[in-house]
Amino acid sequence: MTDSKPLDLVIIGGGINGAGIAADASGRGLAVALYEMNDLASATSSASTKLIHGGLRYLENYEFALVRKSLQEREVLLAKAPHIIRPLALRLPHRQFLRPKWMIRLGLFLYDFLGKRVTLPRSRKISFSQDGPLQASFKDGFEYYDAKVDDSRLVILNARQAQDNGAAIHTRMECVSAIATGGVWELVFLNHLTGQQSKIHARAVVNATGPWVSQLLSGSFSQADTHQITLVKGCHIIVPNLYSSSEAYFLQNDDGRVVFVIPYAQDFTLIGTTEVNFQGDPASAVISDQEVDYLIDVVNTHFKKTLTKQDVVHHFAGVRPLVGAENGENTKSAVAGKISRDYRLHLNIDEAPLVSVYGGKITTYRLLAEQTMALLKPFFTQMTDDWTEQAALPGGDFSDVTSLRVKMIADYPWMPAKILERWLESYGSLIPQLINTAQAVADFGVHFGHGLYQQEVDYLKECEWALTPEDILWRRSKLGLIFSSRECKNLQDYLQQGLQYSNDNRLHQTA
Repeated sequence: MTDSKPLDLVIIGGGINGAGIAADASGRGLAVALYEMNDLASATSSASTKLIHGGLRYLENYEFALVRKSLQEREVLLAKAPHIIRPLALRLPHRQFLRPKWMIRLGLFLYDFLGKRVTLPRSRKISFSQDGPLQASFKDGFEYYDAKVDDSRLVILNARQAQDNGAAIHTRMECVSAIATGGVWELVFLNHLTGQQSKIHARAVVNATGPWVSQLLSGSFSQADTHQITLVKGCHIIVPNLYSSSEAYFLQNDDGRVVFVIPYAQDFTLIGTTEVNFQGDPASAVISDQEVDYLIDVVNTHFKKTLTKQDVVHHFAGVRPLVGAENGENTKSAVAGKISRDYRLHLNIDEAPLVSVYGGKITTYRLLAEQTMALLKPFFTQMTDDWTEQAALPGGDFSDVTSLRVKMIADYPWMPAKILERWLESYGSLIPQLINTAQAVADFGVHFGHGLYQQEVDYLKECEWALTPEDILWRRSKLGLIFSSRECKNLQDYLQQGLQYSNDNRLHQTA
């Protein structure tokens, strides 16, 4: 299969950077397509600590510019997606032998004032009560604010925005070759579902493949890498709720690192992250027993409740591509915690424009996308101006969650409260699209378990590119934490029926 007319821009990689660039570019009037070899947000972008933050600990590395722009973006994103990004109070228990109080106060002062602070309170000194979750030895500490995010849904919503603007989103499509001739890229993609190949032409390409950025360059594009990156593995564990309140904790460890403890998916606590230099295929990254022990030990040093490995209900590992090191040292030998979380963009115009994205963090994805488009502006004079800062993401066009909740309860009084609350946090103002013409829960069709009905599954298939139980239970929701193996099998059987029909129909159409 071959396209007839070159696209303006093809983006390879369906993580947060790729989806963000697709949304930005399509909103400027460009003809855009995004290709992802697996599911959207199937790698690094769904394996984060689920925070939109400036990076308090980056101040120790003197990364003031990164912290400033991250704090500014925190306010932008809180306004763009209030359903999936919400304020979060973080408490920092003080340990005198690690960092003196004056140093923490100074860091928090800078954190408060480096970026504009519109919706979040200032930091403050606090005392811990004896009936709280921390051990009695922790008497005082500090509280500051950042935001929590459903990272994988942030990717999905950017892809939705791109599609709403006319972009084509293709999953399970891997780039296997790329050749530039006469200022136009000829790209070949392999469909992992059908085994068929497609030939696509584009005037420019963005390589936003995260930890695979160098591999794609040297492989499909046959180009030398321009930046040396270090792959760093970060791992998290999930346990049943450590405490009942809504604040998170920022724990200082004896080795100088920090670990976050964050309320997660209503009934659980997320703990992470580790930082270990990684070699090999990023897709093969898994948490080690030593990393599980490390996270448990840090928590047990601080909390009254004692964790064991048996308490871990789920864990995940992600690989970050970090670029740059202190004092110009070789990144391959740099300590993971000392390497910048900032990003670099490289434009190659030898044959046709190719932008490669190195590094980055979820919080700054929108700025990264804007700067990518600025690099491509000379090649697309028809491109319109920056627009994403003030534009809500799909489902985020409402003033506050409380008012939206009241409206949804009034409009759909028959909706079970637990389902409605999960939908508010996932879909926001898109809820009427999910409900469609349903007048009662009985109209939602098959119940797969824990409030997941056929109505929602069909919506995720049709509107959010979901194909497998993993897509739905771990990236479009977090219901995988409570689904049984039998319930997963029932969902898989249902999805497989639809996928088989879709594949048969597609093959018939292209025969």
